Amino acid sequence: MAANNLKKVTHCIFDMDGLLLDTEVLYSKVFNQISQKYGKEYTWEHKIKIMGFKSNESANAIVDMLELPISGSEFENQLAAIYADVFPKCNLMPGAERLLKHLKNNNIPIALATSSAKTTSDIKTQRWEHIFDMFHHKVYGGTDPEVKRGKPHPDIFLIAAQRFPDKPEPSKCLVFEDSPNGVEAAIAAGMQVVMVPDPLLDKKYLENATIVLKSLDDFRPELFGLPPY
Repeated sequence: MAANNLKKVTHCIFDMDGLLLDTEVLYSKVFNQISQKYGKEYTWEHKIKIMGFKSNESANAIVDMLELPISGSEFENQLAAIYADVFPKCNLMPGAERLLKHLKNNNIPIALATSSAKTTSDIKTQRWEHIFDMFHHKVYGGTDPEVKRGKPHPDIFLIAAQRFPDKPEPSKCLVFEDSPNGVEAAIAAGMQVVMVPDPLLDKKYLENATIVLKSLDDFRPELFGLPPY
């Protein structure tokens, strides 16, 4: 979308995995640790389909796609122990800390909208509490009872918007996402969306985003009426 077609926003909503935290490679490693026990490989093609899904939806989808001889809940149970070992080591994505601090320092309301469960999110963010404490609120799609449907449905972003004290209109919210399902969810919610995709993602998945960036470092807040760096 051309810069002159971008609309001014007042609030920002962030996805977490693959956008703020460099966890997608870790997810692939963990999923394969389980699937390979049954002689199956979790691949990039599988990942594209489930990015942005709620945690239980991801587990069920992987079991179905790979035809694993276990249930989705059994898959999740096996994941829990591995998560505790792997995810505390995850790092921030480039530009994440700079952008969040900039928005916070300029009194722009920010919220987190992650498809992960709260327990998993807490493990992933324990090294970065000083960053994630900047959010006004956090919506954990994997465990929040109000989030009935995961991405690509708009539920999580609409709920995140409504939990700001001033309840902004969706059009006043800017979403930051890395996954195609997340982009679709933001658009369905009536919001503009900045996409920072994995470089391996096919270009056909980038078409619906408001703008596409290689990194959060490339984001120019003033394009959306936000205070410039």
